[in-house]
Amino acid sequence: MVVPLVVQDLPPPADVSAFETSACAEKMILYTPTRFPEQSVFFDLGIVGTVKVHHLNCGTMVMGMVDHCLLIETADCLVLVDTGFGLNCVRDPARVLGWSRHVTRPRLAERDTAIRQVAALGYDPADVRHILLTHLDYDHAGGLADFPWATVHVREPEFHAASNPTLAERPRYRPQQWAHGPKWAMSSATGGENWFGFQAVRELPGLPAEFLVVPLVGHTRGHAGVAVDTGAGWLLHAGDAFLSDVEIRRNTMAVGVIGRVRGAMGSLPKTYVENVARLAELHRAHGAEMTIFASHDAAAFERLR
Repeated sequence: MVVPLVVQDLPPPADVSAFETSACAEKMILYTPTRFPEQSVFFDLGIVGTVKVHHLNCGTMVMGMVDHCLLIETADCLVLVDTGFGLNCVRDPARVLGWSRHVTRPRLAERDTAIRQVAALGYDPADVRHILLTHLDYDHAGGLADFPWATVHVREPEFHAASNPTLAERPRYRPQQWAHGPKWAMSSATGGENWFGFQAVRELPGLPAEFLVVPLVGHTRGHAGVAVDTGAGWLLHAGDAFLSDVEIRRNTMAVGVIGRVRGAMGSLPKTYVENVARLAELHRAHGAEMTIFASHDAAAFERLR
């Protein structure tokens, strides 16, 4: 959206660039000379796109897997997509992560947490007002307590799964990570819109229409992807809907073999495999207009950072 800024008696047009602008929204300045008001003109400040995206690795794990999170600057706030491991994970891993940390073997360091990386980029962490979760596994929600003021968006089925886990699901969900009582904003499993053939896609309260939650159940009962319209194309953070982009870039044989091994580890293995195939088709049909990546794909993170 073009937001006109009406200013009287600006310096000559060559100096317009000296005025403070937003990196998140396209703006134009209306230059109105007092002596010749009929000569008012707009100067385009040349800001392209609606959001600015930073790719963060908030925790490296076994086999070089990364914890790919997004920090997104909008017109009036910062948004995180997943949090990775947080400060409490670093300081008290036994309590916050539990025994299964010996399987994932995260290399925990405060400098890798989202809150430290936000500050290192020059932002105020207090400006992180929304956190969008692909799911509530402890390697994705471990930093929630570092942003207790933020609204946390999660799909309703995922919240219920984490609140009432089966015996097999208990290691993945760590209630200690949300014991501070986040401000939850839950999206329903029904209704929503169609997005490139994916159903029940929803916009998020308090966020612009550039942000969508895309149901991708399988890895967990309420797993989702987060789609962001960057102004230069869609970015789909697919969470743990697949492990490596090999699964969505190569032939159906690769999708079947890799997908079934990975899918067997999920809450809904059959649905997991089906969604890998759907994402492969999405990439085939619309790869030129969107970028799809998974949370733990180190190669994709290096390409996008």
